[in-house]
Amino acid sequence: MNQLDIRDVFFDRLYELGSQNSNIIIISADMDAFSLRKFATDFPKQYMNIGVSEQNMINVAAGLAIAGKIVFCYSIASFATLRCLEQIKVNICSMNLPVTIVGAGAGFSFGYDGPTHHGHQDVSSMRLMPEMNIIELSSNDVAEKAVDYAIETNSPCYIRLDKGLFPNWSHIEPDFKKGYRIIRPLSDINLISNGFILRGVIDAAERLNERGVIVGIIDIFRFKPFPVDAITDILASSKKIVSIEESCKTGGLGTALSEVIAQNDVNCFFKVIGAPDKQFIEYGEREWFHEKYALSGDSLVEEIFNFLIK
Repeated sequence: MNQLDIRDVFFDRLYELGSQNSNIIIISADMDAFSLRKFATDFPKQYMNIGVSEQNMINVAAGLAIAGKIVFCYSIASFATLRCLEQIKVNICSMNLPVTIVGAGAGFSFGYDGPTHHGHQDVSSMRLMPEMNIIELSSNDVAEKAVDYAIETNSPCYIRLDKGLFPNWSHIEPDFKKGYRIIRPLSDINLISNGFILRGVIDAAERLNERGVIVGIIDIFRFKPFPVDAITDILASSKKIVSIEESCKTGGLGTALSEVIAQNDVNCFFKVIGAPDKQFIEYGEREWFHEKYALSGDSLVEEIFNFLIK
């Protein structure tokens, strides 16, 4: 499995498109990535480091978008979303402007930076924003295509970028019109996930298989607009569903699936696994948070297995 830093995959594609279209602008709130430096060096008139001033970043992006630019704003996920809610709602979404907010450090990826940097409420907050598209990147092939999707939508978009090495699953083509893909053949028991945590879900499925439990896996990478019709059919044909997300269970993937189940009278057993609705004051490695809150490893396998055998 060819693995590259997902930030470089993302910004390499943005570099390629930026070299062809001078209207593509990147505004960074003092964030870095190797391929972003290349973009800044080669296209200085299309790049701006606005410093640690995320609210101002959104305001400047709105002005540039009104002037006909295609703007990508780049910052830490919790800062780019929660700190800027009012600016995003009023200056971006109310005018349906083509501004893409790129949040690095999703979930617990900045675990050692503590409570200010934990990014587990970004998806739920962006889901509230009108006109907002939301993409959660599970692999490098999705990251590359997400750039094109964000530009083609010509409307507000939030991309949960994450950081570090990610796999390339290009053999499972991510169709953004569908918004989801089948990672493991569907069964009457299915796991639904996305983002970084999906690789842990795949590992859990293999370990469940060793216990004689066969599960399917769905990756919902286009979180908003949510693929309601297709997911309703999958839920309706399943006996049990487990959603696993590296974000707050309140307002996230589990909530979206709960709404689909309730509004479409779907009859299936359903469990949500994710970050609890609390303020995290802990510091630590991502893996430590995952094990503590049953998001990967042994704790995730046991959490799923205990639900399935009931």
